[in-house]
Amino acid sequence: MEKILAACGNNCAACPRYVAHPYEKSDEELRHTAELWMKIGYRDYLVTNDEISCMGCKPENWCRYHVVNCCEDRGIKICADCQEYPCDNMKECFQVTKSFEPKCREVCTDEEYLQLKTAFFEKEDNLRK
Repeated sequence: MEKILAACGNNCAACPRYVAHPYEKSDEELRHTAELWMKIGYRDYLVTNDEISCMGCKPENWCRYHVVNCCEDRGIKICADCQEYPCDNMKECFQVTKSFEPKCREVCTDEEYLQLKTAFFEKEDNLRK
């Protein structure tokens, strides 16, 4: 599977939320992802399929770290292209993302964990390459 990197280094091609062609997800798959997000603590309530599905990063999308907006302001596609990389904002992003990994190992199946690892927990490595 070819990687599709988000500005922060997430691998969209592996993401269970990413629904852009050819990565369409069924309603059942999206519901499972919403349940998984709640189980691992990404969300504190069960979100709708519309809320969990993602077509990729856009400046108007909510992002805790405003990564897409920052990249757009700087005229770059991914954080690794920035002269200030890794900035404090991205260091915090990496740290917070990694903080979910132990819970994922605890509550996810091996398959779920590997998918989330590839999609999210390798973001810093993805940006180094």
